[in-house]
Amino acid sequence: MTTKYYAILTNQGAARLANAAALGTKLNLTQMAVGDANGIFPTPDPAQTKLINQKRIAPLNMLSIDPNNPDQIIAEQVIPENEGGFWIREIGLYDDEGVLIAVANSPETYKPQLQEGSGRTQTLRMILVVSNTATITLKVDPSVVLATRQYVDDRVIEVKQYTDSVMKKHVDAINPHPQYPLIANALKEMVDAGLVNEVLKNLGLGEAAKQGVATAAQMQSGTATNLLPSVAAVMSLFSKRVFSTNDFVRIPDVPGGLIIQYLSLGNTAGNSDNVPVTWPVPFTQACRCILVQDTGTSASAITQWKVKSRSTTGCFLMTLGSTDSAANYTADIFVMGY
Repeated sequence: MTTKYYAILTNQGAARLANAAALGTKLNLTQMAVGDANGIFPTPDPAQTKLINQKRIAPLNMLSIDPNNPDQIIAEQVIPENEGGFWIREIGLYDDEGVLIAVANSPETYKPQLQEGSGRTQTLRMILVVSNTATITLKVDPSVVLATRQYVDDRVIEVKQYTDSVMKKHVDAINPHPQYPLIANALKEMVDAGLVNEVLKNLGLGEAAKQGVATAAQMQSGTATNLLPSVAAVMSLFSKRVFSTNDFVRIPDVPGGLIIQYLSLGNTAGNSDNVPVTWPVPFTQACRCILVQDTGTSASAITQWKVKSRSTTGCFLMTLGSTDSAANYTADIFVMGY
């Protein structure tokens, strides 16, 4: 069967398309025109420079490559309901310089106006077969065109597919919002970003919040400088001990603390002038107070004691006024220092 309805490139259109291919430029198709061909059925002529009887010209609604045939260009225009009152028998495709690039005939159809009592939206489509679709700019101005229902449906599907894809990536991502810290990271993002000081400031915390926690060993050795003590570490300074006959306690139990010592002195001859005493542990700085109590069991012998000299390691005592110079006496000594 002989093809009745078809579209062809005009001589001007073919020349411009060939020139664009040769120079590596683009041919910008921008407008579509319709006409009634003065009431006759037209045959497209490549020598045409305009339609036989143009009735309307307007920007394209869509210009795209046929997804089923990459050698075909589809140009589309929508005539709204409020335009019409003419027959459509011929279609022309123009570039941005007003040159008729392609011409086609179409089945005779009447486009009514609403004032005539009937109205419809008319969609016109021209399909061109070209040797190189890359030479044609596929671009329309969306501000001056109408969309067909099919176009809208296609775009809705594209948007939905894109949205679904983005949402899936978002949900599957370990951290889709890198600007927010993850609970599992325990604010490590703030550390990596160097925001520790700002975070502490916003929380109303001072310098102490940045200090580490001292261990019991650090507390006891006196090396817990710039560290915060835990309850356990503090209690380690007052830990329970098994005391011996001669012993000491340090409060707090760190170097430099107050030292309280006690010891027993036994078998000391009465009226002795120089009784040496050595402390259970040396004081690091000074011996401050010495108390001596007579612990003899003889009812007839009472001994008084005097501290002759003292040092950080011990002292020398002497007895005064013993009632029995031949007896041996004992005493308990209580001493404090630091």
